[in-house]
Amino acid sequence: MITLQQFLALVAERKPLDSPEVGEFMDRMSDEARRVTFELNASYHTPDEVRAYLSRLFGHPVPPTLRVFPPFYTDFGKHITVGDGVFINACCHFQDHGGVVIGDDCQIGHAVVFATLNHFEDTVRRKATHPAPIVLGRGVWVGSNATLLQGVTVGDHAIIAAGAVVTHDVPPRTVVGGVPARVIRPIKE
Repeated sequence: MITLQQFLALVAERKPLDSPEVGEFMDRMSDEARRVTFELNASYHTPDEVRAYLSRLFGHPVPPTLRVFPPFYTDFGKHITVGDGVFINACCHFQDHGGVVIGDDCQIGHAVVFATLNHFEDTVRRKATHPAPIVLGRGVWVGSNATLLQGVTVGDHAIIAAGAVVTHDVPPRTVVGGVPARVIRPIKE
């Protein structure tokens, strides 16, 4: 049976997640993540209680400055890292098998999607997925209903406009928007 450490090592190499053993592990972890998120999302919890649920879900303590407005959704949970002073608004979805890193002082709007897995185009391999991390630098603002796709790195203090679909890296201190997202302008200081 595959362990979390073995899975994370496989993901770090960006290997396809296509073996039955890996699939069974992902199913098991998804069941565990759903169990915790259902508890978290079932009723009101104080900010400290929300952080306790997220620490359990992530498998490590979250910063005391993290603020999350449930509902919060993830299908894995064990590959999310958040910095200090992060705010995550309601209805966000983290598909974090490939890893999600959120830097200090980031703000995440309503219903943002982090998708760290993709499928192969080839019809023979289409059911298999391949992971890549999503990394947000310091002070990033992600607008409501944006989607960030696997392998994207967002530079410090960038702004992702509401509804954007981010398919490529975002330079620091820029505003990006659209589908697919493109640089709109540098941030005015």
